Amino acid sequence: MNIRPATVDDAYTLWEAESATATVPGNLASRPEEISLPEMATRVHTVSQKGCFFVAEHNGPLLGHVLLEPMGLIAIRHVYRLTLVVHPGKTGQGVGTALLQHVQRWAASQADLHKIELNVRATNTTAVRLYSRLG
Repeated sequence: MNIRPATVDDAYTLWEAESATATVPGNLASRPEEISLPEMATRVHTVSQKGCFFVAEHNGPLLGHVLLEPMGLIAIRHVYRLTLVVHPGKTGQGVGTALLQHVQRWAASQADLHKIELNVRATNTTAVRLYSRLG
C-alpha cells in the first residue's frame, strides 16, 4: 500500500467513494446529496494548501483517503478536523489504520496543530474502534 498526497486528478474517485459511503446510514455525517464533484475538487486543492489530504492506493486503485483541515476562524486555527474514509469494498484490509497512522505522523510535525477533532457516529462501531485503538 502506498500513501501519497491527493491531487485534483483524484477528485472524481474521491467523490464517488464518499458518495457511496454516505449512502450507508451511519457511515458518514454527510449525506450523498451534500457531496459534489466540484466541491471535492476544490476541497482537495484547498485542504492540501492549508492542511493535508492523503490517499492510499495499491497498484493504481484508491483504497481510502484521510484529511486534516484547520478550522476557519483565527482563534481556533490550531484545531484541525479529521476526515477518514475507507472506500467501499476496501474495509478490513488495514487501510484505515495505515491512513490514520500516516496522518498522525504528519500532525506531529506541525507546530501550529494542537488539537484534532472528528465527528463519528456512535453506530459506526468499526470507526469508533479504530479511533479508540489509535488514540
